[in-house]
Amino acid sequence: MRCTILLGCAAIILNMSLIPAFADDEPSAGNHQVMNIWPGMPPGDKPATQPEDWNGQTQMLSNVATPTITVYRPDPAKDTGAAVLVCPGGGFTALAMEHEGSMVADWLNSIGVTSVLLKYRVPNRDGMPRYMAGLQDTQRAMCLIRANASAWNIDPHRVGIIGFSAGGRLVADITTNFDTASYPAVDDADKLSSRPDFAMAIYPGGVVQKDDKNQNLPLLVPDVHPTKQTPPTFIVIATDDRNGSENAVYYYIALKNAGVNAELHIYSEGGHGFGMRPSKAPHATWTDRAFDWLNYHGYLSPAKPE
Repeated sequence: MRCTILLGCAAIILNMSLIPAFADDEPSAGNHQVMNIWPGMPPGDKPATQPEDWNGQTQMLSNVATPTITVYRPDPAKDTGAAVLVCPGGGFTALAMEHEGSMVADWLNSIGVTSVLLKYRVPNRDGMPRYMAGLQDTQRAMCLIRANASAWNIDPHRVGIIGFSAGGRLVADITTNFDTASYPAVDDADKLSSRPDFAMAIYPGGVVQKDDKNQNLPLLVPDVHPTKQTPPTFIVIATDDRNGSENAVYYYIALKNAGVNAELHIYSEGGHGFGMRPSKAPHATWTDRAFDWLNYHGYLSPAKPE
């Protein structure tokens, strides 16, 4: 958000209530810690008029009014001290909480990363930009990760984010708007930085202005404006993505032009929304490329003593 990381931020532990994140027929959170990210009503919101709805057939969660984070801790023997906020997609109408959520969290744990699965508000709120409730929840979640860094054995300088589809749009939003608060501060956690130290946008959607897709160089949506302060970014897309591979390609170009360290992988096929679904096709190896990128840039290596 609007403050730099404080050296003492790891000592700040918030007294937040733990609440169930999942309905009875929804994927279980198991023994993972679940935290309500707002101490009261989320900013600009209204009381829920209908309960959360988990669709077992589509594997999608809808009607989310109480956003939460679920903390997945890696095996202590593998723990690198890095953490990643996981933002599922769903077009800002629902959340793909399994193949773009809990499965991603498990993969991150397998490479020694603490994963924090965000259940953000959907559908989009009337009177607010389509992405705004999700951005508020994402910024707040990043601050909470740093506020709890000591308790969760996290290096507050190695906190990243990964997002899929609409979650990829949130990655673009938070990495280019971290210096602008999307909500009034509610407690000391909001004094910490919401800037991710690194980012992964997997088939991001809604980044390019629709009316400009056929121009020589499509424009990004106005609120996505990379600068040299935007963190290093890893991007994955398939050529046959139904939402248009332009979203990833021109986002990459904008990052490059801003002087951001960025890496783009384009697969010949894979469509949209493949997430962690198993496949023998090349696009299913994106996690290997992500591991290589994370490892090469040192995000998986414990920080050296100063």
